[in-house]
Amino acid sequence: MKAGVVTFPGSNCDRDVFHVLKNIFEFDTNMIWHKDENIEDYDLIVLPGGFSYGDYLRSGAIARFSRVMDPIIDFAEKGGLVLGICNGFQILLESNLLPGAMKVNDNLKFVCRNTKLTVLNNNTPFTNQYKNSASIEMPVAHGEGNYYIDNKGLKELKDNKQILLKYKNKNENPNGSIENIAGICNKERNIFGLMPHPERCSELQISPGKADGYNIFSSIISYINKRGDKVAK
Repeated sequence: MKAGVVTFPGSNCDRDVFHVLKNIFEFDTNMIWHKDENIEDYDLIVLPGGFSYGDYLRSGAIARFSRVMDPIIDFAEKGGLVLGICNGFQILLESNLLPGAMKVNDNLKFVCRNTKLTVLNNNTPFTNQYKNSASIEMPVAHGEGNYYIDNKGLKELKDNKQILLKYKNKNENPNGSIENIAGICNKERNIFGLMPHPERCSELQISPGKADGYNIFSSIISYINKRGDKVAK
């Protein structure tokens, strides 16, 4: 299995994801520079957390126009698995690969802490190793994680079961995100964006007794193994 982790100017979680994919899950993992255009033969592309292009204009707004993004959009539209974590989620929204938009946290502060979450849909390539309604915990670290979508779009997310993760309740919601939404997928289920950082809680050495991010990556492996071939040609 082959994974690529994109590095934009300002990315700061790319090496974290690389380590988890390569050393824990034994993906053949490559770093992809933001100017690269050759992303063929990957099973998974990850847009990592950080502050791409300094978060100027809006988080992810400039990264959306990086040279690498058109091939990634094409990869995703062909069914390739794309995971966007934190800033990566923001880039997916700006690229219209996922619906909705991201606003500044309602408390106007950068938030860095663990949050309790609920898994709403385990019938996806990214969540199949969790139980439905499972309570899990992951860290967040962002200043613009306040997910918003209009009423029509929210209804579509619910009807299509595209909301995969929610903050457990209002008190656990670190940013004011509408209906406590923490992570969503597209209708086809091959693109997933989430604000929490699963790569920071995938090892018991750094998350004793609570490595709840592990199952995001083990779900991807399970899905790829069952499919039995490359996701995108």
